[in-house]
Amino acid sequence: MLARLGRRAVLAVYALLVTVPLLVVLGGSLKTTAELFDSPFGPPTNPRLQNYVEVLTTQNLLRVLGNSAFVVAVSVPTTLVLASLVAYAIARLPGWPGRVLFAVFAAGLAVPAQAVMIPQYVQFDRLGLRDSLAGLMLVNVVVTLPVAVFILAGFLRTLPTELYEAAELDGAGPWTAFRRVAVPLPAPSLAATAIYLFVMHWNDLLYPLLFIDDPAKRTLPLALLDFTGEYLTDYPLLFTGVVVASTPMVVAYALLQRHFIAGITAGAVKG
Repeated sequence: MLARLGRRAVLAVYALLVTVPLLVVLGGSLKTTAELFDSPFGPPTNPRLQNYVEVLTTQNLLRVLGNSAFVVAVSVPTTLVLASLVAYAIARLPGWPGRVLFAVFAAGLAVPAQAVMIPQYVQFDRLGLRDSLAGLMLVNVVVTLPVAVFILAGFLRTLPTELYEAAELDGAGPWTAFRRVAVPLPAPSLAATAIYLFVMHWNDLLYPLLFIDDPAKRTLPLALLDFTGEYLTDYPLLFTGVVVASTPMVVAYALLQRHFIAGITAGAVKG
């Protein structure tokens, strides 16, 4: 009984820690600056939709949303395709070659992104890829590829080898086995990985801050910095921008929630 009450108390505290800031941001996006400072935790007395109109028009957030959507739409599928190919090779290579290949990509998870930013900056500048969306997409793929390979290889390794042998008996070559076995079966893991990559690329601020100078090429997290200043921050507009930036992630998770849960539990139980 005490253990159950303790768990419920911990969950209640966690729910408050998540819900209260969320309500403050949602309510603050509908308030004026004076009302927000006067009653930060109270509901808006006169909901103000003008904040959303100003953010989407005056602040040119629609163009920034398009940049972020374009970067994510290219980066996520590219990372998934490359990670699937590498994970398939890891699962199918017998003996030490597969283990070495897996270790190489696993080692990429141990290297902090900040440790390689200066060499990346210099290389991208020399290649003419700095201050471009193409360069930003390339660095997104490079940085998130190890974790995508780690997730997908872990699932593909659990698939029985009999499935591949049966495909080979039917005359399927490596590419056919990849398309008909290695891609359809781990669909939940692919969906979970896609959501993870979407969140990582959509919320990334560090690399756009480092690589992008042109205001016309800014992504959403970088544009939100415009609402903060050295001496003054427009919190209602900042909260409105946060709500707009979070909406695509909430929608994506709501649509793919079933696949995400199936993906993170895939391979947990071995039959």
